[in-house]
Amino acid sequence: MTKASKAKEPLISVIVPVFKVEEYLEKCVDSIINQTYKNLEIILVDDGSPDNCPKLCDEYKKKDKRIRVIHKKNGGLSDARNEGIKIATGEYIGFVDSDDWIENNMYSVLYENLEKNNADISVCELERRTGYDYKIDNSNPEVEIYNQEEYLLRYFKIGYQQI
Repeated sequence: MTKASKAKEPLISVIVPVFKVEEYLEKCVDSIINQTYKNLEIILVDDGSPDNCPKLCDEYKKKDKRIRVIHKKNGGLSDARNEGIKIATGEYIGFVDSDDWIENNMYSVLYENLEKNNADISVCELERRTGYDYKIDNSNPEVEIYNQEEYLLRYFKIGYQQI
C-alpha cells in the first residue's frame, strides 16, 4: 500500500476482554500495538480482574494513544466484549483474547481480504501453540469466500452442512 492509501484505511476497533491473564497480557497487547495495520483503536476491557491486569491496562493506555480502557464488574467474556462494542468507533470490529497473541500482519491481511473480495466479514484461523519457540510460514494463506448464509452455516453451525 502507498502512503496515500494508508490515509484512507478505515479504523478497526480491536476489543480485548481482560480477566486473570497477568502472565499473558503484555505479549497480547504488544502483538496488537505492533501490527503493520496502524489505524487501530484498541479497547482493553478489564472485566473485574482481581490480579494486576487493571493496572497493566492503565499503563498501556498511557503508552499508546490508540488504547482505551474500560474497568467493569465481572460479567464474563460475552459481557466484556459487548461493553467494548458499545464504545467502539471503528468501521470494523475485531476480537483478540487476552491470553493469545497475533501475527504482526493479521489485520493487514484481514483488511486486504475485505477489500479484494468486497466482503463485510474477514476471519482467520487460529493455531494452538505452547511455549514461545515456533516457526510458521503464513506467506500463502488460504482464502475462502462465503456468502452470508454459508458463513452462518459454517461458523455458527446453524443447521450445519458441509460446504
